[in-house]
Amino acid sequence: MAKILLVEDHEEIWDFLSRRLKRRGYEVILAHDGEAGVRQARAGQPDVILLDMNLPVLDGWSAARALKAGADTRSIPIIALTAHAMSGDRDKAIQAGCDDYHPKPVDFSKLLSQISTALGETAQTG
Repeated sequence: MAKILLVEDHEEIWDFLSRRLKRRGYEVILAHDGEAGVRQARAGQPDVILLDMNLPVLDGWSAARALKAGADTRSIPIIALTAHAMSGDRDKAIQAGCDDYHPKPVDFSKLLSQISTALGETAQTG
């Protein structure tokens, strides 16, 4: 069972995503700010990180840079989750160290496909 770290500060989003991911068979670990997300990633060694970019304490861009700088976390795929869907925001997330980008509102079937790709699996449909 793949382990996903969901770093998200909005309760309705983490509640919705964690329930749906668990139903799909994923183990879900939650963190509600960027600093806690970095700690959870180092402690839990998830298979994929879903990272909101607009977080309290430590923003997603800084968290992604910290994770990619750490020898123990640099190989973990990060999918940026963000309401920042302006031109250039995808590039900004990728430059910070994210491996993929998913604009909000979340399209769950597309996100499942991105998670499968990050895990090196054949894409699943939602």
